[in-house]
Amino acid sequence: MIIDTHVHVWEIDPPRYPIGPTAPNWKTLPDEPGTADELLAEMDQHGVDRTVLVQTSWSTWDNGYIADSVARFPHRFVGHGLIDPQDPRNADRVRYWMQGRGLAGFRFHPIYYPGEKILLTRQNEPMWKVIADLNAIIQFHLRPDYADQADAIARRYPHLTLIIDHMGYPKVDGDPAAYQPILDLAQHPNTYLKLSDVAGHARQKKFPYPDVHPFIRRVLSAFGSGRMVWGTGYPGHHRVKHKWPTLADELRLVREGLPFLTDRDRERILGGTAAKVWKLK
Repeated sequence: MIIDTHVHVWEIDPPRYPIGPTAPNWKTLPDEPGTADELLAEMDQHGVDRTVLVQTSWSTWDNGYIADSVARFPHRFVGHGLIDPQDPRNADRVRYWMQGRGLAGFRFHPIYYPGEKILLTRQNEPMWKVIADLNAIIQFHLRPDYADQADAIARRYPHLTLIIDHMGYPKVDGDPAAYQPILDLAQHPNTYLKLSDVAGHARQKKFPYPDVHPFIRRVLSAFGSGRMVWGTGYPGHHRVKHKWPTLADELRLVREGLPFLTDRDRERILGGTAAKVWKLK
């Protein structure tokens, strides 16, 4: 089974599906939809069985399009929304989107709140209790200097499944020691790592992005392929428009571009691990 754990889809149809930023100082807005239907056609073309839809930062805190897309295609999509960490009623929003609208979990962006440990504020303790009670699967969009927040959540709620997006942003031209906080998260059995945005991390932009390979080896050694999942980015033509590789190249990277992976590693990363995380058959 091939499972893409990270694709953003969106519709431009206000007020049904509003568009607007969720992050402080976010200025980018879409000029055309990137729909679940376009993604589904692309999945069928390339043999991707399931996709985890992830709410975009330009689609407000209203996860309605994600939830509706999962309801339309429940055997192809899983939904992850956004929850406002500054909303005093965010515990209620977690209940609504999971129990009322069928989402499986959420993505948090601590990197959008520099200078504040936004996930660990006292205000958010009720939200985390509900997340823990409902066994939500949580994705963290963070860099190494924010890894302490994920570490604290992993310790506090060891039964929750936590996923670090985009490899935790390794800097191929930086000090390798600066990446250690991401690797240290592997000590928590409930913490996983997403092999995604490899091209975005690279300075050597030609496939297969060899300057990122040492970091992939490090996360493979730390987490093991049994705690690694694979993700891409946008549907259809939006991949190239937003300077992401095509879906064909994303698949080829894991299948052919990382020669140090075993066949077992490839099977786990491309879907085996995700099938266990989201309990997919």
